[in-house]
Amino acid sequence: MLGHYGNSFLLFFALQMILLSVIFLQSYREGLHAIDDQVRSQMKICSFDLKCEGLQLDFVPKTKDRKVRRLYKEGDLYSFFEVPTANGYLLKVILPKARYEKMVAELKSDLAQKFIFYALLIALISFLFSLYALRPLKKALELNEEFVRDILHDINTPLSALVVNFKLFQKEIGQNRKIERMQSSVTTILSLQNNLRAFLDDSPLQRERFSLSELLNERIEHFQGLYPRIRFLVQVDDYTIDTSKDAFVRILDNLLSNACKHNDQDGTVQVVTEDYLLLIKDSGRGIRNVRKIFERHYKESERGLGIGMHIVKKLCDALGIGIRVESEVDRGTIVALDLGSVIVK
Repeated sequence: MLGHYGNSFLLFFALQMILLSVIFLQSYREGLHAIDDQVRSQMKICSFDLKCEGLQLDFVPKTKDRKVRRLYKEGDLYSFFEVPTANGYLLKVILPKARYEKMVAELKSDLAQKFIFYALLIALISFLFSLYALRPLKKALELNEEFVRDILHDINTPLSALVVNFKLFQKEIGQNRKIERMQSSVTTILSLQNNLRAFLDDSPLQRERFSLSELLNERIEHFQGLYPRIRFLVQVDDYTIDTSKDAFVRILDNLLSNACKHNDQDGTVQVVTEDYLLLIKDSGRGIRNVRKIFERHYKESERGLGIGMHIVKKLCDALGIGIRVESEVDRGTIVALDLGSVIVK
């Protein structure tokens, strides 16, 4: 939710700052024109009474290219004025460049102070606006999350009862394809339930040590039962992992589930380690847009909610595990997990 506040604040603040910048740029230009008008006025008065504080005077020959009462900016600022008693000469009134630059610097300083004040005021208004505008959304999201948590809790009991009864059925009547398919469906629902719980759960992750090869064999055996026609090729080093086991199992289950669901019917899934990388390769249909694979709700088929890989990325970031995905359409996908930060060396 903090991200929504931040995005709303930045958007409103940026728009207001653009408008403020345009206004102050125009004010700066108008200020320069005002300074020029002030300089012209001082020079004009000086040409009448010759009381020219801060200005310099000179007499120059009258020529066609010297326009009377025009303000020239060529180093110093100066203007020419008629001299009634000297027809062949013009009075040149000069404002030194350093004095003019000081006037411009004072203008910039004054505008900068006002700009900072108004920018801080806009920042405060933007923050308050963000709080006010997003409060209903925050309340709605909280109610939605509470509702989903309650649903997850309520369906846990009947799902557990189904799992137990399926096992009892298998003991009574032996292996049966219909029961296996129903078990697979229940397992899919349990996986979705775990994904939703992981999506909502922001509690601290508890670290523990476990064997990578033992955990992989356990999870692969689980998916082998769900996808008996998929061939698993496993060659992993027996690393000891120090991280949250529950979160790591969530990562593996999502990746292995994707490797099976989006694979060919008689495809293969390779699980290997190379140095500190854990690679999960499948021979499936591949991913068309790898860059979007971790975006929430992004999916390339009608199945699922599109949150599995988003949860994988979220958990990998929480555990400090790097993740990289390479894919080629109709050739398969490779997911690489960098376990360097969680392997006990």
